[in-house]
Amino acid sequence: MPTPPRVRLAAPAELPALQAIERAAGEPFRALGMAAVADDEPPALELLADYRRAGRAWVAADAADRPAAYLIWDVVDGAAHIEQVSVHPRAARQRVGHALITHLAHVAAADEGLAALTLTTFADVPWNAPYYARTGFRILSDGELTEGLRRIRREEAAHGLDRWPRVCMRREL
Repeated sequence: MPTPPRVRLAAPAELPALQAIERAAGEPFRALGMAAVADDEPPALELLADYRRAGRAWVAADAADRPAAYLIWDVVDGAAHIEQVSVHPRAARQRVGHALITHLAHVAAADEGLAALTLTTFADVPWNAPYYARTGFRILSDGELTEGLRRIRREEAAHGLDRWPRVCMRREL
């Protein structure tokens, strides 16, 4: 069994690598007819730097200590909200994303006192909602959405992401 990835804070010099991971992770969307997702620009370096300074930009490092995946997160309505988690295709199916989410779950509960993880994702993309459901997340009904999640969904819709079905998900901690 491969060694679990090391999860750590992203280094300032690694932020362009996070953008490269995002671009590479977007490419498989092309095969699903979602070229606009594949072509979407990754988070700006300034935004990634803000997350890093806040201690909320983590990487899962490979054996050579290079980022293979990353996760950025916010606190939204009392939950740790996964703003983005992306895994480079070369590290897919190696539990790298799972390591990042597990790390966040521990930090959110033990260090931040938060009760849950939340995220928004594509409903029908196999490595999106179905994957998260296998890791303990459940789809929220419209009536369960917090004001913060509603705001995020409005922003996503304005960005054009509602061309494909999207859902909000939650995992209790």
